[in-house]
Amino acid sequence: MLIHPMPDAIAFHLGPVQVHWYGLMYVLAFALFIALGRVRIKQPHIAAQGWKNQDLDDMLFYGMLGVVIGGRLGEVLFYRPGFFFSNPIEIVEVWHGGMSFHGGFLGVLIAMALWARKSRRNILDVYDFIAPLVPLGYACGRLGNFINAELPGRVVSDPTLPWAMLWPDTQFPLSPNPVFLQGLRHPSPLYQLLIDGIVVFIILWIYARKERPRLAVGAMFTLLYGIARCFTEYFRTPDWEVTWAGIPITSGQMLSIPMIVGALAMLFWTYRNNRRKPGALPARA
Repeated sequence: MLIHPMPDAIAFHLGPVQVHWYGLMYVLAFALFIALGRVRIKQPHIAAQGWKNQDLDDMLFYGMLGVVIGGRLGEVLFYRPGFFFSNPIEIVEVWHGGMSFHGGFLGVLIAMALWARKSRRNILDVYDFIAPLVPLGYACGRLGNFINAELPGRVVSDPTLPWAMLWPDTQFPLSPNPVFLQGLRHPSPLYQLLIDGIVVFIILWIYARKERPRLAVGAMFTLLYGIARCFTEYFRTPDWEVTWAGIPITSGQMLSIPMIVGALAMLFWTYRNNRRKPGALPARA
């Protein structure tokens, strides 16, 4: 049996300023975006499209706005509208955690569309470029969730599971005498870090190393994440769920199923049309 380590959510102080682990995870995610992006720019089929380091730096600014604004609004609208509308000041207190991936995903799509228009790049090429840079950033966010003791897993069916964990109830102070949720639980943020983040990254990075039809890489990320998220949701205590044909479907699955359907349609369309010829430069809008 394991016990959640319950680290202090505050990593350190800079004078009167409290620096939270959750915020540091976002800093790490953005740093990985830049580092992986510089590697991706050097890949021959990407270099042939004329990408530059300055493009990457500009996209990061737009992406940061999309992630933070979209992620927070997604958390407010998709998961806990009643709580946030009753406590509106909490909406801006993002350092407490509570960011929706699906909201951030939509926010980044909008932000990248704005950047593509500004830079006169084809929006589909932009989506293909950034897709492999996203999963490790997502993994950082899930590590932040774990540190904050957010997103508790479901109670395990087998209490002898080696990594089953006592999970603190964050409605109560974590120290000096923490209160734990009932039952041993799956450490679901770590499952999502590993599967939705690292495994998806490895598969997508390998797939994106070769020339693919336009939109294929972006669609493949959407498909892989949607499938992974539907699987890992089975181990996470749902924010809410519905029952369809006797099958419970969690909130995360409800938001991920359209991603899977849309991604399959996009992959069918892009491979059927094969809109990019091998070695061709992207068209500028």
